[in-house]
Amino acid sequence: MIRASLARALMASAVIAGALTLAGCYGEEGYQLPTRAMKELSPQMVALLEQKQMPKESPILVRIFKQESELEVWKQDSSGRFQILKVYPICRWSGDLGPKVHEGDRQAPEGFYTITPDLLQPNSSYYLAINTGFPNAYDRANDRHGAFLMIHGDCSSRGCYAMTDEQIGEIYSLARESFLGGQKSFQIQAYPFRMTPANLARHRTNPNLAFWRMIKEGNDHFEVSHLEPKVEVCNRHYVFDAVAPPNSKKPLAFNPTGKCPAYVVSPEIATLVAEKEKNDEVQYASLVKANVSVAPITSGLDGGMNRVFLAQVGGIPPARVVPPSAAEAGAGGVPPQPQPPSAGSWLGSLFASKPSAEQTQVAATESASQERGGGEAGGFFHNLFGSKGDSAPEGNAAPQATGTAASQAGKPVTHVASATHPKPKAEAKTEGKVEGDKSEARKGEQQEADRAKPAKPQQPNGGAGTPAALNSGTLSGAQPAVPAGSFDSRWAISNQ
Repeated sequence: MIRASLARALMASAVIAGALTLAGCYGEEGYQLPTRAMKELSPQMVALLEQKQMPKESPILVRIFKQESELEVWKQDSSGRFQILKVYPICRWSGDLGPKVHEGDRQAPEGFYTITPDLLQPNSSYYLAINTGFPNAYDRANDRHGAFLMIHGDCSSRGCYAMTDEQIGEIYSLARESFLGGQKSFQIQAYPFRMTPANLARHRTNPNLAFWRMIKEGNDHFEVSHLEPKVEVCNRHYVFDAVAPPNSKKPLAFNPTGKCPAYVVSPEIATLVAEKEKNDEVQYASLVKANVSVAPITSGLDGGMNRVFLAQVGGIPPARVVPPSAAEAGAGGVPPQPQPPSAGSWLGSLFASKPSAEQTQVAATESASQERGGGEAGGFFHNLFGSKGDSAPEGNAAPQATGTAASQAGKPVTHVASATHPKPKAEAKTEGKVEGDKSEARKGEQQEADRAKPAKPQQPNGGAGTPAALNSGTLSGAQPAVPAGSFDSRWAISNQ
């Protein structure tokens, strides 16, 4: 048993050390991995894997939903298909709904990203981190810029998806185990919201709608098959699960900025996707015909936080924090509209201090907060985590909504190279800085947090994980543990 544990520790060290070498972070004289990067999976997680018949080393896949402020970890079970393992409430994300366009816009990326071992960041100043790999081939083809966009701990974000230290510790360990099991890379799918007809109908005037409909194709491929969709880029457009046409003598070659080659999608997936898209379009058209309320294009707020955490820092009723998930709202249903904060609450006072023009905009919409995970607390985040620039987003005309062409049942879908996919327009912002490691701005965040001094919260039940669950064991060869920030410590009352 000891020998097997040592072998696994050496293998883990080799995997992550190799990643550090690729990332240029591995010293010439060798490196001892920090304890936090070598923690074994907790007994609770091991039991959950056994319950769901998921081998510890089987591949994983990550899905992120901004509006709901949720991160899902999926894992292959004994059938070889991905099933949901655990849903983690996101502690903090910044920006607005929509993809990252340029460095400094505070936007967290949206799209499909491939995570290899070299993107694991065991030495992150934010406890642990996983680099999303932004910009990917699609981002570069569409002239989008930025760097060091992470999933990390410490509940602080400027363009990243921030978790608690306990959460990222568990997610990091799951990623490490999948690499030890032979997975060469895993996929992150990042969405503005759950890709339901109701959400798309509410955002039908958003300039990002064409982009969101495009990434919905990948969402649909995954949801009907529970297999990781193969992602390619051509004509500045995402392509999913493409294979060469029958009797083709040439292998497929994709150029992100060039013309798309002719390709097909296997009948099994194409048929199921076409059926799902047809049903979704019927629901979407019905909601539009019913003139369902349109969400504001920009919320005027900076990012969001899952209701689990917002309830702790401000005592905000969950109904005022984020809209319910699709399951809570009912299939095809429109989430109920949250009520604005009362004038006497701390949120109400934050809104009351805004310029009258912004108050008018907030009052004119049914709710700006419904577009975010915890959007109504945006003023709180605005003050706590750094200010945004004053420049307004560039105005773009909303593109026409174009759905994916349905395929014939039982037959492959053949795609001929064309220019039918316009380059989606996305609003650009000029505020903030891209998140990297700790800096003067990072210190400023902590100073603001110290000045805020909210009451120390209680740890939520479920979802977030607990420190005890992650301290059950450590692989051999790790550095001694060092104190790190957590949700509790970040929000604790200062003794100074």
